[in-house]
Amino acid sequence: MRIVTLRISILFALSVSALIMLAIVFGPVLAPWPAEQQDLVHSFSGPSARHWLGTDELGRDILSRLIIGARAAVLGPVIVALGAMAWGAGIAMIATYHGGMGESLIVFWIDLMSSVPHLLIAIVALGMLSGSYWDAIFIMIVLLAPGDARIIRNATRQQRNLAYVEALRVAGVPALRIIFRHIFPSVVPQGLVQASANFTTGIIMLSSLSFLGFGVPPGAADWGRMMVEGRLVIGQNPCCMLGAGLAIACTATSVSILSDWLGSYLSTKMGGAHAR
Repeated sequence: MRIVTLRISILFALSVSALIMLAIVFGPVLAPWPAEQQDLVHSFSGPSARHWLGTDELGRDILSRLIIGARAAVLGPVIVALGAMAWGAGIAMIATYHGGMGESLIVFWIDLMSSVPHLLIAIVALGMLSGSYWDAIFIMIVLLAPGDARIIRNATRQQRNLAYVEALRVAGVPALRIIFRHIFPSVVPQGLVQASANFTTGIIMLSSLSFLGFGVPPGAADWGRMMVEGRLVIGQNPCCMLGAGLAIACTATSVSILSDWLGSYLSTKMGGAHAR
C-alpha cells in the first residue's frame, strides 16, 4: 500500500511538473487569450466555454494569466533556491572542511542571519533599492543562504572525518577536489530537501512582497500577484484567487515530493557506494 501511494504521489508530481514546464516554455502559444487583453463588458464572468475559469475585474481571462504567469511565478523561486544553495553550500563546505576560524565565522554568520526576521529585512532592503523583481530575488538569496549553509555544514562535518576522506587527504589529493568531487555528492540529498523548502519559501515571500508593492509590478501575470489582487474580489469570482492559490499549492507540493524521493534515492545510493 505504501509503495502504491508513493507511486501515485510521484506520478502526480511528475504530471504537475510537466504541465508547468509546458506553461513556462509554450505559455503564449497555449494560452487561449493574451494575458493583458481586457474585456470590461464581461468582467467577473464565471467559468464558461469561452473563459474556462472566468475573467477578473478587467475582463482578462484567468486561465490565460495562470498559464503565462507560470514563468515569473516559478523561475523566480527556482533561481532563489539554486542561488541560495550554491552560495550557502559552497561557503559551508570549504569552511567546514578546513575548520578553525573559517568555520567559526560561518557559524556566527548562520546564527546571526537566523535571528533576524527575513520578511522585515527584505522590505527594508527593497525600500532602499529600486524594489524590482530582480532586487527581491537577490535579497532572498542572501537571506536564505545561511539556512542552506547550516544543513550542508552539518552534513560536511559528518563526512570530513570518514575513512575515505582521510585516505584521500593522506594520498595528497587537493582539498578543493576532495570537497567538490567526493564530499559534495554525499551532501546532495540534504541539499535537495533544503532547496525544495527554499523554493516554497520563495513563492510565499515573493507573493508577500508583491502584496506590499515590491517585486512583480501591479497587473502583471504572476501567481502571487493574482492571489493578492484576487482576494479583494473573491466574492465576484472565486477563481481570481483560488486558481492562483491552487497552482502555487500544487507546484510546491510537487517539488517537495520529487525532492524527497530523489533525496532518499541518492542517500541510499551514496550509502551503498561508501559501504563498498
